[in-house]
Amino acid sequence: MPRRRLVVGVVAGVAGLVLAMSGVALAAGQSTTGVGPLASTAGCGKAPALTSGSHTISSGGQNRSYILRIPDNYDYNRPYKLIFGFHWNGGTAGDVDSGGTSGYPWSYYGVRALANNSAIFVAPQGNGNGWANPNGQDLTFVDDMVRTFEAGLCVDTTQRYAMGFSYGGGMSYALACARATVFRAVAVYSGANLSGCNGGTQPIAYLGIHGLRDGTLPISAGRSLRDQFVRNNGCTPQSPPEPAQGSLTHVVTYYSGCRAGYPVAWAAFDGPHAPNAVDGTADPFAPGERSWTQAVVWRFFTQFDGTTPTNPPTTPPPTTPPPTSARQLAGEQSGRCVTAPGQSSGTQVQLQDCAGQSGQLWTATSGRQLQLAGNLCLDASGAGTANGTAVIVWACNGQPNQQWNVNANGTVTGVQSGLCLDANGQGTANGTRLVLWSCNGGANQRWSWR
Repeated sequence: MPRRRLVVGVVAGVAGLVLAMSGVALAAGQSTTGVGPLASTAGCGKAPALTSGSHTISSGGQNRSYILRIPDNYDYNRPYKLIFGFHWNGGTAGDVDSGGTSGYPWSYYGVRALANNSAIFVAPQGNGNGWANPNGQDLTFVDDMVRTFEAGLCVDTTQRYAMGFSYGGGMSYALACARATVFRAVAVYSGANLSGCNGGTQPIAYLGIHGLRDGTLPISAGRSLRDQFVRNNGCTPQSPPEPAQGSLTHVVTYYSGCRAGYPVAWAAFDGPHAPNAVDGTADPFAPGERSWTQAVVWRFFTQFDGTTPTNPPTTPPPTTPPPTSARQLAGEQSGRCVTAPGQSSGTQVQLQDCAGQSGQLWTATSGRQLQLAGNLCLDASGAGTANGTAVIVWACNGQPNQQWNVNANGTVTGVQSGLCLDANGQGTANGTRLVLWSCNGGANQRWSWR
């Protein structure tokens, strides 16, 4: 961690906007849409066309620079993770790459040492030592770097990551918004919407880290970024706990109910605007190698390793006490009931006027099934986990696609998918079909027992 101050604020025009804008607990390329097999690039199987060190590239009519770190004993037949580390306002690519006065243990926010030669790292240099991203020029810079690396090196295209502090966090957030199908996950340290958000509607694995006492970019800004991807990823909304002021501790939470493969995690700490939080001190210049943030970020990224995924602990969503007898389940928006017309396996469930008929009487079992008389259970068709998956009834079998959480906020979420029971197209008419969809808090996704 450099002894010169890393927290130098953001450019005045942007800082004024962010500061005018006005949490949670470790309960415990264009090709990737989820955890999957390795996807190699044109640079695999041949001698590397790039070497570690400083490089320049033409991008958007400008000469841009970056520092590249290729693993020792690089194997051109092995696809590697590609991890971008973005500097803060007034910082440089060299600061990220060198690790400042802490040296190698804090290189790339400490993640490079933990990677132990299992990833390719790049520290891009922002124009004016920032990431204003005018007209998307910094996004184009990243696109051009990705193409260059994948043409000349062996990269796993399902394992691209971005992380950054302050302005660099804003740039990582911009990538989450605009390049959600290119990057697998981002880690945003003490960030805000500083580099724009082009798009911002697709899911991406998202980790936010922010200090309660941040006087440069308030924690409310970080919560706002986080909540966008809580919605995009279909996670169960919650107000997670954060450490008490004066505790000098941190709390990390993995949200529950998120769409499979798209977790959201939030790490709040009792400290200032800094990426190197250390429990027991609020010193923004604490040695980076002592920070807990490096392990949290590395763990978040490596859960997507295709062969050895890490399954972080999660907090089950709060549930409402299930009825002790068969009851109707009515939609808040429509006032109509979840109905299985015909009561035969494969029938898609729909909305119908509540009449207390047998196809509307559901019993919540101890195995988290919603069961009709005659041994039929609410079921995600084909064990689907994607938006639009039909919700049907099928012979009860106890599989995860027949397990549901009836949550205190009125949503009903699939245990396997993390998606919400949804009245398709926000329909309210009789015959509206029910599907799985990313949880968004809409009235067409809220239900109550009758």
